[in-house]
Amino acid sequence: MMKKILPYLIMATITALPITVRPNTSVGLQEFSAERGKNLWNQKHTISGQTRRCTSCHTGNPRQAGKHVRTGKMIKPMAPSVNSDRFVDHKKTAKWFKRNCKWTMGRECNEQEKGDLIRYLKSI
Repeated sequence: MMKKILPYLIMATITALPITVRPNTSVGLQEFSAERGKNLWNQKHTISGQTRRCTSCHTGNPRQAGKHVRTGKMIKPMAPSVNSDRFVDHKKTAKWFKRNCKWTMGRECNEQEKGDLIRYLKSI
């Protein structure tokens, strides 16, 4: 019986842990910066002639709800200070970073950018 339950207990423990992103200096990353994250959050990108930025959907104030520009779907606030669900599920966080960075910047975010954005959003 314990052999059947043990994998589920391990997964429950792992998924309950908060995600902490730390720089890996062996690959040249810098200490994560809320200031760089804020700059990236507001940075303008032109993709296929369209201007995009994180604030296009998430608003300039991450404590407020946003709205997807194409679908009109409401987006819960990004700041963990008002939305405790942010950045607690690693798989979900990775999925949305991949999808949103590609749409906003035309490429995936690198680890430095992800860490900077999370540091910024956790700072407000």
